[in-house]
Amino acid sequence: MVVEASLPAIGTVVLTAVVDAINPCAIGILILLISTMVSGGRTRPYMLKIGIVYTTAVFITYLLAGLGLTFFFHNIPLFVAEYISIAVAAIITVAGLIEIKDYFWYGRGFSLAISPDMAKRIHIYTKRITLPGAFLLGIFVTAVELPCTGGPYLAITLLLSQNFNFAAFLLLVLYNIIFIAPLIVIVAAVFFGMKIQNVKKWKHKHRSYMRLAVGLLLLWLAWLLMLIANGTINFG
Repeated sequence: MVVEASLPAIGTVVLTAVVDAINPCAIGILILLISTMVSGGRTRPYMLKIGIVYTTAVFITYLLAGLGLTFFFHNIPLFVAEYISIAVAAIITVAGLIEIKDYFWYGRGFSLAISPDMAKRIHIYTKRITLPGAFLLGIFVTAVELPCTGGPYLAITLLLSQNFNFAAFLLLVLYNIIFIAPLIVIVAAVFFGMKIQNVKKWKHKHRSYMRLAVGLLLLWLAWLLMLIANGTINFG
């Protein structure tokens, strides 16, 4: 006998966003950007402006991508949606196992990370960064880091698409506010005098734990999607 239950939407969105926000990919690019500006002798007020513009671009791009995915999933016929949920669950299960692998063997084998070639291109772009360039960089980085950060977001957009209304839109906005919160904290901390080397050391020390948290979250989300696909759980 199937027992139906209701999954609290706001709790799931907040938990997923918090874990996704500490993904080392998203944090790493901002550290690279600030490090390049520090080595180039840029002033702290200028770095603050660049950081704000970059983070704003990440927020807008991620939000628009989420809206597009949610709208797409929402308009899929009901008989297809079940198979989409199963397919997404399978994808994020594999992603979750890869992330957990990096907790035990970080950097060995395949990892969900920005490719070295893309990392080099981003490093080149940051050397002569301007305010408009920071916005374009934020858009570019958001696109290339999706394989690294997109798993939780893919699951959340699929969950929100079940009842796509104004409340779901606000939850998507909330998700993205939480996602960029660490970026804002890092930019503010550097502006007020924290050395970017300390942020680097913190990221390096905790990166395996970040991967583990993301991996466990992805497996949990995959399990939820399977339960939703067979009607055991309703989201909302």
